[in-house]
Amino acid sequence: MAKNKQNSVFIQEIHRNFNTFKSLHGKQRLQFIWDYYKWRIIVIIFSIVTVCTFASMLYEGQKPCRLQACIVLNTEDDCSRWFDKFTEELTSDGKPGKVDINLDQPFDYDNKYYYVQELEVMTTVSSMRMDIAVCGKDMYSYLLALNACLPLDETLSKDLVDSLSDNKKLVYDTANLKIDKNGNVNPDDGIDGYYAVDLSGTEFDNLYNQTEEGEEPLYAVIISNTEHLEDCEKLLRALI
Repeated sequence: MAKNKQNSVFIQEIHRNFNTFKSLHGKQRLQFIWDYYKWRIIVIIFSIVTVCTFASMLYEGQKPCRLQACIVLNTEDDCSRWFDKFTEELTSDGKPGKVDINLDQPFDYDNKYYYVQELEVMTTVSSMRMDIAVCGKDMYSYLLALNACLPLDETLSKDLVDSLSDNKKLVYDTANLKIDKNGNVNPDDGIDGYYAVDLSGTEFDNLYNQTEEGEEPLYAVIISNTEHLEDCEKLLRALI
């Protein structure tokens, strides 16, 4: 009986609102709807936006990708024009797939929130959303610690390796170094190899790595789990 009474009150309220709505005209009707149902409207709009956002992300994730590069300069310079030109030249061959150039990711151990930056890099690498990185010594050292750097002398084409070697651009380092419980690092536990290209003296370095305090090294690193080695190599050739 109580339930029927509640239903009756609910129906009466609907009729009353509907009659009020019919008696209004023009903008008054819109104002009435907003006054009585604004929270429901907001929830519906938010739900639609959320669903559309996730659908868009899923759709973008299904698109073929050619190259995903992460650019972390030592300066605040804007190198987007250089990469716009590179992207245009790379995609001129007509092969399918987008080129994603991330110019916004910071990485600096002088920043007190550097551990957040480490987490972002780790997540990006593990989810295979980074094929190649152009970065300073801080991010390079972290990529080495993750053992995320591809050994260049073993994987790049012979002519490119020979050219890099002749110009002393291959960087020899030790990857996968770990700190024990006492805070010590044993270099013998690491993996030696050529993991980066030193961009010092290149046109790109001269354009985008000039600082007042002196030039810091800038490296190009190919990520070990990349599926786009051919296009990574094309970017390396363009950088040097």
